[in-house]
Amino acid sequence: MTEAAELDLGELGLDRGGHLLLRHALRRLPAGGQLQLRGGAPALMIHARAWCRSEGHGFALHEGGATIERSSAEDDRWRDAWDTADGVADRPEAQWGLAARGARIEAGGPAFRFPLSDKDEIWTEDAGRLYARAAANQWDPETAIDWDAPYDIPDEVEDAVVQVMTYLIENETAALVVPARFAAQVHPHFREVMQLLAIQAADEARHIEVFTRRARLRRDRLGLSTVGGQRSLQTLIDEPDFALASFLLSVLGEGTFLHLLWFLREHAPDPVTRQVCHLAAQDEARHVAFGLSHLQRHVELDPTLRARLADAIHRRHDALENTAGLNALVFDALLLLAAGSFEPDAIARGWDRVQALERDMHQGRSKRLLRLGFSPEEADTLSTLHTRNFM
Repeated sequence: MTEAAELDLGELGLDRGGHLLLRHALRRLPAGGQLQLRGGAPALMIHARAWCRSEGHGFALHEGGATIERSSAEDDRWRDAWDTADGVADRPEAQWGLAARGARIEAGGPAFRFPLSDKDEIWTEDAGRLYARAAANQWDPETAIDWDAPYDIPDEVEDAVVQVMTYLIENETAALVVPARFAAQVHPHFREVMQLLAIQAADEARHIEVFTRRARLRRDRLGLSTVGGQRSLQTLIDEPDFALASFLLSVLGEGTFLHLLWFLREHAPDPVTRQVCHLAAQDEARHVAFGLSHLQRHVELDPTLRARLADAIHRRHDALENTAGLNALVFDALLLLAAGSFEPDAIARGWDRVQALERDMHQGRSKRLLRLGFSPEEADTLSTLHTRNFM
């Protein structure tokens, strides 16, 4: 039996909003259901006939009104933008485009090209949690750091801070460019990953700001940038594969940088440097967590990825084999900051502390490589091959 309903628009015409009530009444009917339309507005039936034709519904005029038969075309017109129990598709369609995950999408839309559209390549169940944590822990450089905190340090130590800050700026610029580039390639269906990469880029932009501001607190010019450092970072910028770039940048590079920031926080000669490094380290820890989380999932689904990760380390090592590695001025600056003075005994202690830093960096990289399934021997060897420029 065909389901039927009635709608009396009174004096309201479709040209004055009556179409909203008509559409609402039809949506409550199944395909093939009939709606009896009545009303006294001038030209109502003329407008209703034209509207039904444009919407694909049947229309039959009779004495006292019209009968509108709901078309199935209304149901066929829309598609669901998800296809799994958890609402996250394994490979979202190109025609889903920019639609929100969970929306119903009109058929016939344009196809978008998002190279990163495979769940196995980029997804992690931790994405939502990590994004929420990142959003909650954003900080304002103007208020989070006491830029007016007094301090009195020798000129040579201030120059060392400026050189280290210059080095940090350079590396954080690379750490901004890489996620920003890939964020634009992620299918919006994986919104949490896209948001994480975007907020990671925002973190790095903030780090660049505070490192620059600290460097220029008492100096008009920044320190030096070397060819070796630039070439090392270029290998990160040029890596086209998301998994490999994330591995080299987040798991190895930023993981190593975490140790450097903790080292600088501990040996900072002034409160501003200490605050800057402490806040930056909190952000970098999230970046490392995301890189590890999505790569652990990817490796479990595709065990061949592990060999590609190892090969990426070897290729980068070979490409940088003839470069100078860490800027000598940066090394000396770290040595001076760890020493605290130019006294021979202090320099000796500073040297030992920098050597301990490099050992900690190596051990940290090895532990993260173990989490990705490498053997202890493989992890130790691959960590040793990591760039001497730290990032």
